[in-house]
Parts: sequence; structure tokens; C-alpha cells
Amino acid sequence: MKIWVRKMDGKSYDLCKTKKTKKWKGIRLYNSKWVILITIWTFFLASGLSFISEVILRKVTVTIAFIILILIVFIGIFFDLIGIAVASAREKPFHSMAANKIKGSKYAIRLVKNAGPVSNFCNDVIGDICGIISGAAGAIIILQIIRMRGTNTPLYGIVVSGIIASITVGGKAIAKEIALRRSKDIVFTVGRIMYFINERFGIDILPESSKKKR
Repeated sequence: MKIWVRKMDGKSYDLCKTKKTKKWKGIRLYNSKWVILITIWTFFLASGLSFISEVILRKVTVTIAFIILILIVFIGIFFDLIGIAVASAREKPFHSMAANKIKGSKYAIRLVKNAGPVSNFCNDVIGDICGIISGAAGAIIILQIIRMRGTNTPLYGIVVSGIIASITVGGKAIAKEIALRRSKDIVFTVGRIMYFINERFGIDILPESSKKKR
């Protein structure tokens, strides 16, 4: 259905088409800004973490390096869990909590309202960075084992890669099930943590937009 309106210039315009065009322009503008911002953040975050992890891993023993590797993998799984929980959670229960002035409920609402950027940051940015760093960490561990053993065999690489892959895939599968079943509890817990950080240190991790405040 087309709704035609006549403006002062004498020309007719399709009102529905005009509204849709403005809407899509707004979406494209928002997405392009977010993509540029997250790309820049990812570059610096990945570079910094890769440099720190590589410097540390080259100076520790194989056992400690392996513990650090497992920790990196679990960080990726943890943020993956948060990203899925935020994407699957509903906003309504947190509004009733906010009405009762329960601490952390307002931050939980912010998380759900910004589910796209939050899940993108948790799942794609942190998750992918942890995946890249864990692969680099695995390579450093393999080199340390080769130097320690004095033999170069493909078996070391196969075993280390298999361990990393199995822990990552298995951990993310478990995290996904937990996130889907307990999305409300997870989002509320994250909201409480964000509230505590803001109250204690004055750091607002996910501030409200200036438009909403006005």
C-alpha cells in the first residue's frame, strides 16, 4: 500500500517509502560506526594481549605456560557464555526488578537493550582474540617441548592442538547450554558486577546514551 503526500514544491512523495529509507539510513549509519569502532578496538586489544602473552610464555616453564594457555581458553569460553546469555535473555523480568529497586537490574536492562554490540564484543572480539592467542601460545609450548626434549616430531603439535581444540569446543558447547537455560541469572549477575564496579570505582562500563538521558 502506498500513501502519497504532496509537499509545498508541488511534488508527490511515497510516505511509506520515505520512512523506510530514513530507517535503513539510520541502521546503516549505526552499523558502520560500530564496525569501525570495534575493528580499531580489536586491533589494539589483540596486539597488546598477544604481545603480553608471548613475552610471558617465553619466560616460564612448560607447565606454567600450559596453565596460562588453559586460562586463556577459559576466558574465551566465559565471554562466549555471557554473549549468548545476553542475546537470548528477555528484558521484561529486569524491569520488574528495577521497579523494586534491585541493585544491578538497570545494568541488566542495558545489557539486553544492547544485545547486538554486547554479544558481538563477547563472542566475536574476546572469543576470537582468545582463540588466536591460544593458538600462538600452543605454538610457543610446542617449541619449548622441542627444545627440552631435543627432538622435533609432529606428535607434539598434534597433541597440543588436539587439547586446545577439544577444551575450546567442549567448553563452548557446555557454556552454550548453560547460557540458554540460565540466561536471566547470568545477565543479572553481570549486571550486579557492573553496578558494583560503577559504585566502587566510578567506572560505567555500559553508559546510557545521551539521547536517552535527555
